[in-house]
Amino acid sequence: MCAGLSTTPALAQDQQPDTQFTVGDIIVTGRAAPRSTENVLTSVDILGGDIAQRQNVDNAWELFARLPGVVLTDFGQGTTSGRFSIRGFNGEGEINAVKLLIDGVPSNDSAGRMDFIDMISPLDIASVELVRGTSDPRWGLHAIAGSANVLTRQGGTYLDTRVLGGAFGTLDAQLAAGAETGALSQNYLLGYRRSGGFRDHGDLERLNIAGKWFYTAGTTKLGLTMRHSRSTGDEPGYLTDADAYGERRRSYSVSDSDGGRRQLSQYALHLQATPATNLTLSAHGYANRIDDDRYVRFSAQVSQQRRLTHERQYGIVSALHWHASDWMMAEVGGDVQWQDNRSLRWTTAARRLVAATRDQRYATTVGGGYVQAIVTPVSWLTVTPAWRLDRVGGDFTDRRSGRSYPANDYGTISQPKLSVALTPLPGVTAYGNYGRTFQIGVGSGAYVIPPRVRDLAPSINTGWEAGVRLARGRWLTGRIAAWQQVASGELKRRLNDPAGEFDNLGRTRRRGVDVEVSVQPTRDLSLWGSWSHQRAVIVTPDPASPAQAGNLIDHVPQNVYTAGVEWSPGAWRVSLWGNGQSSYELTTANAQGRYGAYTQITAELARALDRHVELSVQVRNLTDDRYEYVWFDGAQRLHAPADPRALFGAVRFRL
Repeated sequence: MCAGLSTTPALAQDQQPDTQFTVGDIIVTGRAAPRSTENVLTSVDILGGDIAQRQNVDNAWELFARLPGVVLTDFGQGTTSGRFSIRGFNGEGEINAVKLLIDGVPSNDSAGRMDFIDMISPLDIASVELVRGTSDPRWGLHAIAGSANVLTRQGGTYLDTRVLGGAFGTLDAQLAAGAETGALSQNYLLGYRRSGGFRDHGDLERLNIAGKWFYTAGTTKLGLTMRHSRSTGDEPGYLTDADAYGERRRSYSVSDSDGGRRQLSQYALHLQATPATNLTLSAHGYANRIDDDRYVRFSAQVSQQRRLTHERQYGIVSALHWHASDWMMAEVGGDVQWQDNRSLRWTTAARRLVAATRDQRYATTVGGGYVQAIVTPVSWLTVTPAWRLDRVGGDFTDRRSGRSYPANDYGTISQPKLSVALTPLPGVTAYGNYGRTFQIGVGSGAYVIPPRVRDLAPSINTGWEAGVRLARGRWLTGRIAAWQQVASGELKRRLNDPAGEFDNLGRTRRRGVDVEVSVQPTRDLSLWGSWSHQRAVIVTPDPASPAQAGNLIDHVPQNVYTAGVEWSPGAWRVSLWGNGQSSYELTTANAQGRYGAYTQITAELARALDRHVELSVQVRNLTDDRYEYVWFDGAQRLHAPADPRALFGAVRFRL
């Protein structure tokens, strides 16, 4: 059940523009609700709950492998496992470009990372919405390349359990339950996962709990959602060139005490209302909390570090829609977030503190608002102009020196946007859009700290997209889109810097083509595939690195692809699908070779014993592709081998 409200002008179904590509079916457990992206005229991909709920993943970000054009960065390091990225950005953490939401609630950390996605267990997912590009005005902070909204099950009466076991000592148990009586609905989630990991010293354990309560009175709906996650994990570390292709399970002794503990919490109040016949209102108020304690030593040449993070976020998101007529809808909305964050680091020896290297406390306030109109002057044309404005404030204290500094005065960050869609024939949507998004410094990089004495300007991403979507009933859906994003002055975090500073990457350009197709020739057979070609380059580098002009941005594969086939004759289900990518550069100097190419195939066989019980067997990495994540620490290449072929079995019981 989606978090948004219906805002589409009254049009015949075959005249409504549709730019979405869906993998699987959306799971509706209560009263049906419209998608929150139904008025977003850009490339939108939907992962259905039927696909998400049966996936076997250590971390929820891995579910995005099923969506087109998504790059996965798999560190494989305990609670710091990895992340996904889109539109020519990488998942290294230097530039985090995707706004993450859970049931419409902002869920990035202060740097834009996606730690909060750990709170999600697959069995609780109704659908996932991935919005690409720069034209969606709803989000500002961290929405550089788009947004991802994980929508969980709300409403309905059901009991759904799934227990899985298999390779590497993996045990996964999930229970999702719903009870809807009259105006009150209740939904609960309990998820537990434990794995010994493929590599030595790779144990992971996570517990997720969630509760959701919604009350409907007439046209008003009030809700409370609560989530909590607690995880611990050991880190196997990275292998050198000499060992990366030999004993792939190996973990060096320098990593024996590496690992961490992470606790995440989210509490949110939700309101949906219709104060008048032509007005609809949605609002969310929320509180997020991160407590992360990590010990990590990247190689024998450096000291172990303890990294301690405490973050508190409080925010409000709201939108008001006015249905002026059958051909026009106006929308005004915005959000504000208050952050109180603390970041501490020490050098350590086998988890014994040696010396403090960081003790920072920073408060940040980010707020923005937007206006948007959806105008349909004729049945085959929809025009959506929009404008978003954001402002940033706050202060920073270096607790080691006792000095405080103000946030950069970024001014009012202006982001005009325009989308146009044409439906010349039933089932055909041609669309184009233009828009701007922004990037600001994160952590200490958002403040005027010496040697900086002047305010920095935000980096403005200016993007466009043009595409065509074709649909012929359920049997054929296809979409092709070309896109580009240019950043005025991109900032790249120094991930291992004690002060948390940044480098100026310079003016950058990302452009690409996305192609997706889904075919269902019979009721029992479906096939799908996608290919994305992208190229991310430095156009005008930092003056200190003039030789990088024209170089590729690191860890961005130029080709990303997915494909699959599923056959469901009667009580059986046979599924074969895979995803992969080409190789990438390790640094912006483009001098360390190219690594990271892979093709990963998963096979699944399932049998429904009756309408309540299903048994399944899954083989991951069917071809035993020896792929890996690789990075360069300034002195050497470091490798994290991925899992080999692995077998799992599961039983699912539903009432």
